[in-house]
Amino acid sequence: MHKIYRVNMTDLSVKIEPVPEAWAGLGGRALTSTIVAAEVPPTAHALGPNNKLVFAPGLLSGTAASNAGRFSCGAKSPLTGGIKESSAGGTASRIIARLGIKAIVIEGQPAGDTWYSLVVSKDGVEIRPETETLGMGTFAVVEKVNERLGEDFAVITLGPAGEHLMAISNISVKDPESKIRSFGRGGLGGVMGSKKIKFIAVDPTGGAALKLADPAKFKAANLTFTKTLNDHPVSGQGLKKYGTAVLVNVINEAGGLPTKNFTSGQCENHDAFSGETMYDNIVARGGEPSHGCSIGCQIQCSQVYNDKDGKYLTSGFEYETIWALGADGLITDLDVIAEIDNVFDDLGVDSIETPVMFAVAMEAGLLPWGDGKRMLQILREDIAKATPLGRLLGGGTGHVGRAFGLTRIPVVKNQAIPAYDPRPIKGIGVTYATTTQGADHTAGYAIATNILNVGGKVDPLKNEGQVELSRNLQIATAAVDSTGLCLFIAFPALDIPECLGSVVDMLNARYGLSLTGDDVVALGKHVLKVEHAFNLAAGLGPETDRLPEFFELEPLAPHDVTWDMDQKELATFWNF
Repeated sequence: MHKIYRVNMTDLSVKIEPVPEAWAGLGGRALTSTIVAAEVPPTAHALGPNNKLVFAPGLLSGTAASNAGRFSCGAKSPLTGGIKESSAGGTASRIIARLGIKAIVIEGQPAGDTWYSLVVSKDGVEIRPETETLGMGTFAVVEKVNERLGEDFAVITLGPAGEHLMAISNISVKDPESKIRSFGRGGLGGVMGSKKIKFIAVDPTGGAALKLADPAKFKAANLTFTKTLNDHPVSGQGLKKYGTAVLVNVINEAGGLPTKNFTSGQCENHDAFSGETMYDNIVARGGEPSHGCSIGCQIQCSQVYNDKDGKYLTSGFEYETIWALGADGLITDLDVIAEIDNVFDDLGVDSIETPVMFAVAMEAGLLPWGDGKRMLQILREDIAKATPLGRLLGGGTGHVGRAFGLTRIPVVKNQAIPAYDPRPIKGIGVTYATTTQGADHTAGYAIATNILNVGGKVDPLKNEGQVELSRNLQIATAAVDSTGLCLFIAFPALDIPECLGSVVDMLNARYGLSLTGDDVVALGKHVLKVEHAFNLAAGLGPETDRLPEFFELEPLAPHDVTWDMDQKELATFWNF
């Protein structure tokens, strides 16, 4: 990858630039965060002309490495006000890497009302006025673009929420089966919408297999790496059969399944929407229990979920979304949850921020608890059309909670807390409080060690060891996010020594380097420090590295625990 495409939406110009030497060893999250930190003023308005939207494949993207299909997107977040990186599967990362593109940087802002599309090829980027797909949902956009340009084109697009610059909006990516994967969290769809770009199409013509410094060594390392993925019980068995929803019953048993807007840690109806129930429905209805979100996926934790008549309802049916609708919002019908998930994908809204927001709206009395049908109506009639109610809800969880004077508003840095209550799972609480990304479980997935006993065991109910656990996981995650590898490789990486070693070997064989595990750790530390410095300059100081007060005041059943981590101890997180 030897070139950077820079698209200026102010004067509608495109430049092809060489990769600066300082960026040559970066990819994925490391590159998007570095570019955002270097080129976006921290105090810039996230929806203004000084913000930039950066796309970057990872260091192993485009190779034959297993599970290397992730793609990073970065910008200043309209939701958190800080730096944001999000990754997605799909087809775009592989194609862009094979076109030799290190990053696509979109800057500036058009002065008029015209919307545009970008067509990326081996020769550059063509900026075209766009009218036909405006207002369309993401599924229709993918279909229309592939009809217009060709089935092999990758598609990155907005739904209506992104067009309306909503803080709950995301950016959607076509996957190998023309379904939707998402750059979720942080309102990045609003940033793309502020540039008046409806979609980006990527032409694979002229893409070539990437040259490897040592093909034989790379192949051998990839075989070892793939074996560790398949041998580990989580990545090779549990996720493959039940998807991420396997965690519903596990987290409920641990007392950390946030229920009815974080008022309990267990939900009496958890079996109705568990991974086991989902699996049984999929098999009985002729769906697909497992498939990959990108080419080369070995874990296959995605699935195709059909309705009772065998018709498609949704794909990539994730634990976090199922939890937020089923436990947090008390919707007990898994088919209704699946229908809502499909609408989330089509509108282009974050399927964590949006359902957590709805649970807060339920507490505020805007709709009854468990009323999935009313939620669907609001999504289709208000959020899709940006009515006043739709715009209120489109501002996200914190916005809705403050508008209605609530005190139980589960956000950190204004981003909704997902899926795991921090009171009985202390390690994930440290991650929520300290990550540069706003509340984000993937930033340092302490569930692995607190609950699943992967990489050892740290008692989830005790404060001891949690800061160190979260710090180590956040450093490792920042490095993994820079490679283009799926985060779920962390399960064998924590338990099987050959896993991480084989990743280092693949990087060395790809680029002709002599990296060690310490170099990978150093990369993760560098990424976190770059992001932290940006956030501090943006006004997100140490006072924002904390959980909402209600976690300290309200004991959570069944363990009757509160969040009692000392703030001074939390502050030691950055001592590295």
